[in-house]
Amino acid sequence: MERTTWHGLENTRRLANGTVEVLVTADVGPRIVGYGFVGETNVLGEALGGSKTTGLGEWRPIGGHRFWVAPESLHATYYPDNEPVDVVEEADGSVRFTAPGERRTQVRKDVVVRLASTGADLEVRHRLTNLGVLPIELAPWAITVMRSGGVAIVPQEAYAPHGDETLLPARSMALWSYSDLSDPRFVFSRSSIRVRNDESAGAAIKLGVSNTLGWAGYAVDGYLFVKRFGYEADATYPDRGCNNEVFTAGGYMELESLAPIRRLEPGASAEHVEHWSLHRLEDASAPDEEVGRIVARRTYP
Repeated sequence: MERTTWHGLENTRRLANGTVEVLVTADVGPRIVGYGFVGETNVLGEALGGSKTTGLGEWRPIGGHRFWVAPESLHATYYPDNEPVDVVEEADGSVRFTAPGERRTQVRKDVVVRLASTGADLEVRHRLTNLGVLPIELAPWAITVMRSGGVAIVPQEAYAPHGDETLLPARSMALWSYSDLSDPRFVFSRSSIRVRNDESAGAAIKLGVSNTLGWAGYAVDGYLFVKRFGYEADATYPDRGCNNEVFTAGGYMELESLAPIRRLEPGASAEHVEHWSLHRLEDASAPDEEVGRIVARRTYP
């Protein structure tokens, strides 16, 4: 790990293993602001302008990967992560980035990243801790802003024809009031749901699913980014049962995963883990067949 500068943020840490490099800024956040093959394109998005005023203060997008709490609320989710974070190297080679405790929401956020010694695998561990004196109910929410111009890929449950063995639904899907299913950025097929990023389309659209297959991807500029995450069949997830969501507006694209809602007693923590990987695509249009082959040959903890 070494210290570097990212868009004027001088306390940014760079992790690299010869295959990929990861940038995490400690000036604010914690935010993972870079992920890509060494010397090549950053597949994460960089949203450096603007801000959102909330009752908690000015929240700045910045871009990259951030750590939120769900369900979404202006009174809790948009807590400004504008303060420096502590950085600690762990004995196992991972690096822990700890934000200051949030005074209004009474939670603390830790993001622990561990880059594999070889290859492109990155473990991203999110931990929420209740610093208050009362129990709280919430869910860790991992949001990755992707480079513009690509397409998000959410796998469909295995297709099977109607019959005695397929009487019950295979998954649920959540839609927001602005989820216009006639929007051409949505593409539905037997094997995937795709959400295309289009800078000329300014209207926001969003979709969430119960993703029991536990992965989602984003294809852009000849690369395929994949994140893996858990699914607990008996757990209660935010947003009517979603553990995977996609949001886009203009050139902005988010690939999101969510943990179950937990009741945290004072001092207790909840964790949510993602496993990232990065791949090259032979076909820049990322046909479902190639994406399926890439995901199928991966193994994860």
